[in-house]
This record gives sequence, structure tokens and C-alpha cells, in this order.
Amino acid sequence: MLDSLKQTRIGHEIGRAWDNLAEGWREMFSRGSNALTQFVDGKEEQYPKGSLLAPFPRWSLLAGEVEETDKEIVVRLELPGMRKEDCQITVDGNMLYVSGEKHAERSSHDSTYHVTERAYGSFQRTIALPRNVFADQASACYKNGVMTIRLPKASAERSHAIRVA
Repeated sequence: MLDSLKQTRIGHEIGRAWDNLAEGWREMFSRGSNALTQFVDGKEEQYPKGSLLAPFPRWSLLAGEVEETDKEIVVRLELPGMRKEDCQITVDGNMLYVSGEKHAERSSHDSTYHVTERAYGSFQRTIALPRNVFADQASACYKNGVMTIRLPKASAERSHAIRVA
């Protein structure tokens, strides 16, 4: 009888732990929104077995924010370890696409990694803009690992009454 109670209690505790873990993952994905970005390395198959580059993570956070003022939408994305030359920005309607490639840099080839949390490879991040913008008037700058994209807002279409003749 005592063993049965212990098993029931252990089962209950395992269930609670699993629920807490699942809730934590749900919250992380909810708060991270689309910031969780997959990095794809086209050279994955070329890594020899035991290569140090093969175990690098494929997912990383590209944290960002979208700010709206009276005249523009300002998007800021954290792109640490990247060069501005490795980033491309495209606007299609009210969707902003930022893509690029983060290259692995090694200072020594005779070392052993003990922690590898940085992702490398190509990525694409899609951000829905709250308003239509004038893409041809947009500008971008990159400073201290942060890409700032300024998008002038398109004037809101106003209704126009048509007179019936």
C-alpha cells in the first residue's frame, strides 16, 4: 500500500514538472514571437564527422522592436556579430524581410569548444508592419550590432465619395 502511494505521488510530481516545463516553453515562444530565428548552413553535409562546426546551434534569437511615430515606422533588430554587408532588407506591402548570413569565426584551429550557443549560417526574419510604408523612401543604418530601419508611413487612404449622375 505504501509503495502504491509513493508511486502515485511520484507520478503526480512528474506530471507537475512536465506541465511546468511545457508552460515555460509556451511562454518563451509567446514572448519571443518571431525573434526565434533558424540559421541554415548550406555546408552542413560537408562537415566531416567530428567537425567542431557541425554541433553549432541552428536557432538563435534576433530580438527586435517595432516603433510607430506620427511619420514613420522604426524597426530595430539586434544582429550581434554580423557585418552590415551581410544583411539584405526587403519590403513587400506591409511585410519587412531581413535576411543575411552570420559567418563562423575561429581564431584558432587547434582548440576545443566547451560551450557553443551561437548560431551561424543564413537566416531570414519576417516582421509584419502595422501600416503600409513608402519602401522607396526607407533607410537603414547599422551601429553596435543593431540594425535600425526607418520606413516613412504611407498616407492613409481616405474615402472618396462618388456622385451618382
